Amino acid sequence: MWWQIVLLLVGFVLLIKGADIFVDGASSTAANFKVSKMLIGLTIIAFGTSAPEFAVSMQALAAGNTDMVLGNVIGSNIINILLILGLAALIKPIRVRANTICKELPICLLISVLLVVLFLDIQISGGSENIITRSDGIAIILFFLVFLYYLIALARRKKSEKKAEKPKFKLSVSLLLVLVGVAGVIIGSQLIVNSATAIATEIGVSDRIIALTVIAFGTSLPELVTTVAAARKGEADLAVGNIIGSNIFNICIVLGVPVAIFGTVTPGSFQMVDLAMLIVSAIVLFIFAKTQKKISRREGFLMLLAFAAYYAVVIIGMNA
Repeated sequence: MWWQIVLLLVGFVLLIKGADIFVDGASSTAANFKVSKMLIGLTIIAFGTSAPEFAVSMQALAAGNTDMVLGNVIGSNIINILLILGLAALIKPIRVRANTICKELPICLLISVLLVVLFLDIQISGGSENIITRSDGIAIILFFLVFLYYLIALARRKKSEKKAEKPKFKLSVSLLLVLVGVAGVIIGSQLIVNSATAIATEIGVSDRIIALTVIAFGTSLPELVTTVAAARKGEADLAVGNIIGSNIFNICIVLGVPVAIFGTVTPGSFQMVDLAMLIVSAIVLFIFAKTQKKISRREGFLMLLAFAAYYAVVIIGMNA
């Protein structure tokens, strides 16, 4: 078991460092091609910080571990909002642009609701079991394409505001960093899925609990580092944009692509509290942002309390 824990930690190091290298390489590549800075931040950075979740989900579903896929997505999205944004707001209040409140936040809430609706076949349509089918996965991906079109249109409207950012590396070095980063993410994800599954089996903990805790926390570290750093520097747009983009990417791509490739996902041990908290976290973020066009320290503290309460329920349920 101790050897599996060592492999788990090594996997996280490779995963996080690989994602970090990937973001640097991808950002520099985009700058070499003179892609606008806004589009880089809303797409490439969001993809880079969500790369660990995507790699873990692909490996887990390929191995037939559906609970780990869903726990990875649901847990990461809850952590992104309640823990990461809550912590960032506690460090420094985060101002939210009116355009974000009117457009990006409702989109984030809508896609969260869509996932729950697709999830609840028994409760909504009277099906025999709750499943997410390949057609559901394709529908989620199509939703992401619409969102991507919106981002591109938004970037084109504002491309004249700032000059293109000077690339940090030459194109050849940038592409090499992308390849190295992707390799680190893939190898790290394999180590994490295999070792976490072995640990869960040995100590008798369900894959749901492992996915909602160890996997979700570990794969959310890139978002945590990026968002907290942005909050400390007063980059509110980057802090909020990273979380919104990552959450949308998690549902549409991290879940949608593996399901579209490997087929139907049948949740084994997920509970309504997990889905409810996914929706509640998105609603809380929207309400807090809309009320005063910022997330205050008090609201950040309330988000952290909600996060602690949810995971207390998860841990109590594990020991029940």
